[in-house]
This record gives sequence, structure tokens and C-alpha cells, in this order.
Amino acid sequence: MALIGRLTVVFVAFLVASFAAGMIVIVALLFPELGDIGDELDQTTLSIMYGFGFIFVSGFALLPAMIVVAITEAFYIRSALAYAVGGALVGLACYLGLVPFDTETLRFDGIVRRHLEIMTGAGIVAGLVYWLIAGRNAGRWRVPPRPLPPPVPSHSLPPSPEG
Repeated sequence: MALIGRLTVVFVAFLVASFAAGMIVIVALLFPELGDIGDELDQTTLSIMYGFGFIFVSGFALLPAMIVVAITEAFYIRSALAYAVGGALVGLACYLGLVPFDTETLRFDGIVRRHLEIMTGAGIVAGLVYWLIAGRNAGRWRVPPRPLPPPVPSHSLPPSPEG
């Protein structure tokens, strides 16, 4: 039963972390244009863009993030720094998964440094958000609960006035 509860917490934490990373990606990519847009961008459009950012980030980050979650749960890793580094690696993996790789020269072609920094930064934020929700208790579900103290024997209790 503890495992089912833990999986639910991990799932919710992943969704919230993906939403935070999606917001970071959308805002960072739009930042140069935000000065030109002015008041023309309404909240509905921004909400739709956040939704697409969430779908984009959660779809590409699912497998690498689940690997990081499995490692941290298996080894009881609860450090915020570990989750920030794991998030950075997930963001890096997501970005490099989109960039063409030339097998003849063994290099990535077309890496845009700003986009790499945005995805890595979004991964760091997502890792920290995940740590706030679920990472602080990584592996705790496997620890058996403390045993209850033994009951007090009935012969050592004073006799009750009723009987």
C-alpha cells in the first residue's frame, strides 16, 4: 500500500515539475519578444502556451526523469543538489534528443547555446520542484514502520473499582 501511495506522489510531483519547466521554457523563449508584444498578449493565449510547454516538456522528459527517480528512490538520495543536477541532466538530454547528430563526425549539428541553457535551467527548476514535493522523502516508503510498544500486561494494572 505504501508503494501505491508513493507512486501517486511521484506522478503528481512529475506533473507539477513538468509544468514548472514548461513555464520556464515558454517564458525564456518569449522573453526577447515580450517587450515587443506589450499588452497585446492576453492571458488565454499565455495559458495555451503554458499547456503546450507542459506537454512538450513532460513528453520528452518522461523516460530520463523516471531513470533519475528510480536511481534516487533505490539509493535513498534526498539531497536537493542531487535533484538539481539530475534535472539539469534531464534537460540536457531532452535538448540533445532534438538536435541532429552527425554519425560521421560524432558531433551534434546545430546546437544553439541559448536553447541549451534554457532547457538545462528548466531541468534544474523541475528537479527542485520535484524535490520539494517528492524527493525529500525518497526511499522512505521501503523503511518498515517502527514497532508499537508492547501492551502493558493486565495483571500489573491495579484492580478496577467496578470489579
